[in-house]
Amino acid sequence: MSELRVGVVGVGIMGADHAERVARQTSGARLVAVSDPDTARAEALAARLSGTAGASGAAGFGGAPGNGPVRVINDPLELIAAADVDAVILASPGFAHAEQLFACLEHGKPVLCEKPLTMDAASALQVVEAEHKVGRQLIQVGFMRRFDPEYAELKQLLDSGELGRTLLLHNVHRNQSAPPGFRSEMIVRDSMVHEVDIARWLLDAEITQITVQAPKPSSLVDDGVRDPQLAVFQLANGTMADVEVFVNFQVGYEVRCEAVAERGSATIGLGSGVFTRADGQWGGAMPADFRVRFARAYDIEVQRWVDATVRGEIDGPTAWDGYAAAAVCEAGIESLTSGRPVDVTLADKDEVLG
Repeated sequence: MSELRVGVVGVGIMGADHAERVARQTSGARLVAVSDPDTARAEALAARLSGTAGASGAAGFGGAPGNGPVRVINDPLELIAAADVDAVILASPGFAHAEQLFACLEHGKPVLCEKPLTMDAASALQVVEAEHKVGRQLIQVGFMRRFDPEYAELKQLLDSGELGRTLLLHNVHRNQSAPPGFRSEMIVRDSMVHEVDIARWLLDAEITQITVQAPKPSSLVDDGVRDPQLAVFQLANGTMADVEVFVNFQVGYEVRCEAVAERGSATIGLGSGVFTRADGQWGGAMPADFRVRFARAYDIEVQRWVDATVRGEIDGPTAWDGYAAAAVCEAGIESLTSGRPVDVTLADKDEVLG
């Protein structure tokens, strides 16, 4: 396959960003189709990206040769089945993922699925089982932090054993603001889920118990929304992790992670760019948007997905990772409601995938 023909389902903020990335700067890929319930939005994006020139040397991967025409397919299942679509990026709402993932499996289409894999653990496990029956891995889940250079460097450091055994992981996840209707359980399922995956990845173990609690909420959030939230994870290898998630922080987008080990600690996410001292003040800029903080991670993620897909492989979080995250978040929502620790129940991986 000389060029991977990609279709994007869902062209809201994240999907449009991925469509631009494929059309403008991803080497070895071409955007051929988009689908969205908002037909006008899809048509505007398709018109803007049709015939787009590829970026020279974009993302450090040698650049893209340019994009041809992009068509709009109103039915996402029709896009998935289209003969001229080799692979799919799913950036549709989570409630639509299960049906669309089953369609990708049915048609043998590799898919990069934005989180969550599905809305609950039971349907996520069904996706894992269905993929296993196909006989090869086709699903990669969009936990892009694994591709962020800072997180990748931290993972390499911890795995090296240079600091001894890792004991604790501290996380901060703050958004400037959340969209209207972003409920308490969505903070767990759509925001905290990133820390769920990163804890499993960095600490190399499954989460066995989660406790989610909340202080008196910010006065700036809608009634009934519990924001911020504080979670504690217990992992199967005896390590622990915590995370503060605050999705209406007002200041900007901030993600930090500190690993504490036997012989030292390591911290990422302290900010980059120019640090100034002037006019009686000091500091630097904080991005307002996750796409700014993790732009490089998204670039690397999509490029590596394309490269691996052409090789017939998966190079990132798998359907099992998406299922495990869904199970932890499901237990987390229960804990937020009850105020008590909740054990995480996972299927036996060897039985499911053996």
